[in-house]
Amino acid sequence: MRLPCCARFGQPGRLSLRNQLMTYDIAVIGGGIVGLSFAMQTTETFPHLRVVVLEKEAGVARHQSGHNSGVIHSGVYYKAGSLKARLCVAGAREMVEFCSRHGIPHKVCGKLIVATNLEEAARLDELLARGVANGLEGLRLLGRGAMLEIEPHVGGVRALHVRSTGITDFAAVAAKYAEIAVGRGAEVKTSAGVVGFGRSSGAKSDAGGDAVVVRTRAGDFSARYVVNCAGLYSDRVARMAGDDPGMMVVPFRGEYYDLAAARGELVRGLIYPVPDPRYPFLGVHFTRRIYGNVDAGPNAVLAFRREGYRWRDFDLGEALEVARDAGFRAMARREWRNGLAEFRRSLRKREFFRSCQRLVPAVRMEDMTPGGSGVRAQAVGADGALVDDFRFVGRERFLHVLNVPSPAATASLPIGREILKMVPAEIVGHESIETFRRLRH
Repeated sequence: MRLPCCARFGQPGRLSLRNQLMTYDIAVIGGGIVGLSFAMQTTETFPHLRVVVLEKEAGVARHQSGHNSGVIHSGVYYKAGSLKARLCVAGAREMVEFCSRHGIPHKVCGKLIVATNLEEAARLDELLARGVANGLEGLRLLGRGAMLEIEPHVGGVRALHVRSTGITDFAAVAAKYAEIAVGRGAEVKTSAGVVGFGRSSGAKSDAGGDAVVVRTRAGDFSARYVVNCAGLYSDRVARMAGDDPGMMVVPFRGEYYDLAAARGELVRGLIYPVPDPRYPFLGVHFTRRIYGNVDAGPNAVLAFRREGYRWRDFDLGEALEVARDAGFRAMARREWRNGLAEFRRSLRKREFFRSCQRLVPAVRMEDMTPGGSGVRAQAVGADGALVDDFRFVGRERFLHVLNVPSPAATASLPIGREILKMVPAEIVGHESIETFRRLRH
């Protein structure tokens, strides 16, 4: 799909602090699906607010939002009571409704989570209990015969059928969020990568104090409040603002293989492995995409650049930044064996193929050709632990959205509202306080 370009939303002029800057109420850094959802819902709830989205690329949704599997996740995997669980379950319902309302291709096709041995089969009971605790309906444990009725070529000994899982085009969803936000008066400025922050003594906020000046490659923008939705660069933006995020965003590349069209009948819908509970990654799986093609993946390989979609994508400064981080080094000491296994699966097609054949034994290596890839922004804490839940940190005139990996696209509508609840009441204006209180409760 062709994403909106800078011409569609307007190109910002080169501004200087020597000139009078228009002060926005809220500046959103990052034109991905989360930042755009927040902007769209802010303009709906508080139409008087002046909102600008600052995106460093020439169009929106160019990274995580446009490089994912397109799966509308159900919420079966996530720890009961976590933000991920609550927002994903709500978000899945809302995403289907949003796509229906706006004519965005989507399908609720369900999926099988397949156990290939007895140990994995036992973990399906835990997944079922977690899904029930998260409020999912229609979950079913299936024996071999019932599995084959849904996916005639599937392997394994037992499966959990999750009926509420779906597929869509999240790049199209993000583009629609941008269109709606702009239609309500928001501005989306592209090619506006953030390079720093300042204070403008000439642009006072209504609550008193200096406004924030966001310095970008397309000029300077003054705002009373800044929401950092920079995804792969969210921790770096937080440090630019003078805040310690307490974590490092580590990029993990996920690589896909495409299944030959002539062999597409091997997969009717979505076939997933039982995930390893120690990690936030779901494992190599088969996905029938919304436009009919089938792919397999992703793996989880450490990338040597935050936007490193290929092996040859390398940035020495970014690689050293990660390598020097104490949290990353602690993680690497614990997980180096798993890391090496992922590298092998990336470099050797046969290793990748074996993961696929466990789920669909009839697939052949010649059926699969290299496809696309995505990069997951995975937060790693100072202790080396992979940050599992969504994480938001407020600091003075900033709100940093620091960890919103999958299922963020699925949950983007409730995540946008969650962020909006964290915006200080004085920013939305005293005339909106009652609306704001209702939103928070």
